[in-house]
Amino acid sequence: MLEIKKTALFDITEILHKIAIEEKQQVAELGCGNFGFFVFPLAKLVGRQGKVYAVDILKSTLEEIKKRALRENLPQIIPIWSNLEIFKATKIESNSLDCALMVNILHQSNQKIEVLREGIRLLKRHGNLLIIEWKNISLPFGPDPEKRVKLESLKNATSKLGLDIKEEFEAGPYHYGLILTKL
Repeated sequence: MLEIKKTALFDITEILHKIAIEEKQQVAELGCGNFGFFVFPLAKLVGRQGKVYAVDILKSTLEEIKKRALRENLPQIIPIWSNLEIFKATKIESNSLDCALMVNILHQSNQKIEVLREGIRLLKRHGNLLIIEWKNISLPFGPDPEKRVKLESLKNATSKLGLDIKEEFEAGPYHYGLILTKL
């Protein structure tokens, strides 16, 4: 059983339950950040025979993830450096992932479609893409409202990108979530 893990922003366990990660699967957190909030719980779900790719553009971030994975004896965590804005830059085989996560990364890019294309390239047919982004509401913190990804815009782009909307959900008080399936 996965321990209950919450951050100030969302309940990681609840979100991971929605995407039903199983043992032996191959998954990736694209733009994992310093703490790998999803990477480490994912590693426990896929087990030692699965793989969790921790992908980020900051090498220092990946070093921290690598150190923690060694400390916690989680060899299934594989740090990967990549610029997600460049198609085929991520050194993970195309059509190999059961699930990819993009948590709070799209608003950071001016090339959102390219980031999405790279994530979709990595997914197997019928694989899931989990996207969590900031709601477009007035908040005292978070990214500038003009940088936020509008839920409706994202939903409108899904079919053009070869995705189907599997589920839309509240990912805490400040975020929305989408689970998309690669067609």
